[in-house]
Amino acid sequence: MIEIMQKGGIIMYIIAFLSIVAAVIIIEKLLYFRRIRVDEEKMINRLKSALSKGHYDEALSICENNPSHITNLMKVGIEHRQYPAETIKDMILDAANLEIPKMEKRLPALGTVAHIAPLLGLLGTVTGNIAAFGVLGKFGSVGDPGLLAKGISEALLTTAAGIIVSIPAIVFYNFLVSKVNHTIIRLENRVNELVLLLGGGTHENEIPQVSDNQD
Repeated sequence: MIEIMQKGGIIMYIIAFLSIVAAVIIIEKLLYFRRIRVDEEKMINRLKSALSKGHYDEALSICENNPSHITNLMKVGIEHRQYPAETIKDMILDAANLEIPKMEKRLPALGTVAHIAPLLGLLGTVTGNIAAFGVLGKFGSVGDPGLLAKGISEALLTTAAGIIVSIPAIVFYNFLVSKVNHTIIRLENRVNELVLLLGGGTHENEIPQVSDNQD
């Protein structure tokens, strides 16, 4: 592995660094989404039970002691339960817009890695080929064509490395963006259920979905 890194030059080290960054982001986001789903059903049932009995202080206590996306939104709804249904919904939607960046955190960085890794690999190959053919031009001819072929093959290592890093980064980026969108839809459905317990209406409002634009 060290020999391959040395053959690829500084570009190979940059690609290796990007692979570590991508791996850290992917693992962190997977653990994050797993964590926010833990005991969600139990939390919802507790909130429903407290709200159905009119125990708003208890419901607020549950939200404050168990911070998550759903409890943050419900806390806003409970605190403004005296307002009309449409106002409650609007306030919850405003709160949801503050939760979305938390779910999107670091996803742009992962998308950037997916885009630039193969480009860096191509850059490494181009510079490597320039160096290989520069040697050929300097000496006029090469007694052993295998030497030139070896130089070109080593230059191609960075392209392969860039693609290897880019493919899983793209796959997980798309997966995580989809995960964010599904989480937002689930939050909307959960909030609609609980707002009804607060006396809220059934007007349809949509929480904006995260864009899959990788820029």
